[in-house]
Amino acid sequence: MKLTPEQIEFFNREGWLFLPELFTPEETAFLAREAEAIYAADRPEVWREKSGAPRTAFAAHLYNDAFRVLAAHPRMIEPIEQIFGEKLYMHQFKINAKSAFTGDVWQWHQDYGTWKRDDGMPEPRAMNIAIFLDEVMPINGPLMLVPRSQHEGDLEASHDLATTSYPLWTLDEATVTRLVAAGGIVAPTGKPGGMLMFHGNLVHGSAGNITPYPRKIVYLTLNAVSNHIRTPTRPDYIAHRDYTPIATLPDDALLHLARSHREAAE
Repeated sequence: MKLTPEQIEFFNREGWLFLPELFTPEETAFLAREAEAIYAADRPEVWREKSGAPRTAFAAHLYNDAFRVLAAHPRMIEPIEQIFGEKLYMHQFKINAKSAFTGDVWQWHQDYGTWKRDDGMPEPRAMNIAIFLDEVMPINGPLMLVPRSQHEGDLEASHDLATTSYPLWTLDEATVTRLVAAGGIVAPTGKPGGMLMFHGNLVHGSAGNITPYPRKIVYLTLNAVSNHIRTPTRPDYIAHRDYTPIATLPDDALLHLARSHREAAE
C-alpha cells in the first residue's frame, strides 16, 4: 500500500493522516475479540487503570497470532517505509483501552519525548500507526491532536508519575495553550478499521471515557532501523531490543487467520 503525493504533503504539513476503514469489519471484529481476551489475562504486559480496568496491553504481537499478523501487515508497514525511506522495526506495540465509564485520561504529551528520555532514541524517526478496533466517537475519549505542533521540535516536559497508572512525560498548560492557539485541535473519529498515523513530535492527548461505549485502539510504533534505541531503561516488552527489519506478510493474511479461527470455533 502506498500513500499518494497529496497524502504525504498533508502529513508533512499537519503531522497526521487518517485513512478511514482501511481494515474490513471482519478483520477488526477478529482483532477486537482477541484484544478482549488479552485484557482478561493476568500478564505483566497488561497494565490497568487505578480502577482495575485495562489501560494498555503491551507486546501482544509476541504472544498472540492475530496481532503478530497485524504487526507485519503491509497496510501498516509500507506507508511508513515510504515516508522514512528505509526499513522499520517494531519499537513498541500496544493495545490501548478506554473502557466504558472508567477509561482514564492520557495527558498532553509528545511520544518522542518519552522515546528519547526513557529509551535513548536518537531522532524522531519513529511513528505511531493506530488502528481503531471500536467506533471512535467525539464522546468516548478520542485522541486529540494539535496540528502542526511537530514543527516545534522536542519540547520541555515533566515526568508525571501520579495522575494515572502509567508514567508519562507531559507538557505544561502554558505550552499546550500556546500550541492550540496556533494550530487548534482535531479529534479524528470513525468506524472500526480506520488507521491514524501521526508524527512522533505531534502533541496529543485524550480525555476520559464516561460513556457506555468502549474505545480500543492498537498502536504500532515503527522505528527506522538506523534510529534504533541506544540506552533503554524500560522493560523489553515496552521498548523492544530486536531491531530486525519487519518483513511484511500478504495483504490477506489477517483475513485468512480470522476465517480459520471462526471455522475452528464452529
